[in-house]
Amino acid sequence: MSFGTIIIIVVAVIVLFQLRRVLGQRTGNERPPFDPYSRPEARTDKAPPPSNREGTVVTLPGRREPVVIDATTEDRYAAIDKVVPPSDPANADLRRIRDADRAFDPAEFLNGMQVAYEMVLTAFAEGDRKTLRNLLSQEAYAGFEQAIGEREKRGETMKSAFIGINEAKIVSGAVRDREILVTVRIVSQLISSVTDASGQVIDGDPEAVVEVHDLWTFARDPRSRDPNWKIVETQTAEA
Repeated sequence: MSFGTIIIIVVAVIVLFQLRRVLGQRTGNERPPFDPYSRPEARTDKAPPPSNREGTVVTLPGRREPVVIDATTEDRYAAIDKVVPPSDPANADLRRIRDADRAFDPAEFLNGMQVAYEMVLTAFAEGDRKTLRNLLSQEAYAGFEQAIGEREKRGETMKSAFIGINEAKIVSGAVRDREILVTVRIVSQLISSVTDASGQVIDGDPEAVVEVHDLWTFARDPRSRDPNWKIVETQTAEA
């Protein structure tokens, strides 16, 4: 054996010895490697889920198990009190709705309501039955569809420009059977007119901005996975 070969063997032994010191050796008691994509029931290091007494269950992004955040009664209704003060009779209605639907947030509801309100007014003017069918209950849609059909039979055309909403206030709420209902008073500004078959304006003014006062009721099933509300009733409110 040459001197060079002996040197190579000695170096290899030293390297293996150092690797053993750094990496250690298995004893049979090591925990299995963590797999972030495994199902919860397949993991051996899973801690038992926390109990949910008075807390709100929140599912965080990237987690498969809910996290419970304890909340006092005041915290539970804080979002409601910010929108409708406790002195307002509608506050008690919304608290009952909050008890029936833990996900109910009046501020988010009002934001979505304003979008739906504009969509319905625009769709009605354009005769867009598909959009109306998606936003209205069957009973409410029947009334809108009848008005559109009669307008079309007379050869009339409706033009409408939505300017904006000046006020949107929740005036009442209720929990009935399988539905929660919220009624909103809406004050908006529109430009609206109707012309006959010859193009003559027979209703409204194509250049004047008018203030409109409405009272609309929205409903949804809190047990449904569909978060969307349906408009179940529309009527004119007093100015």
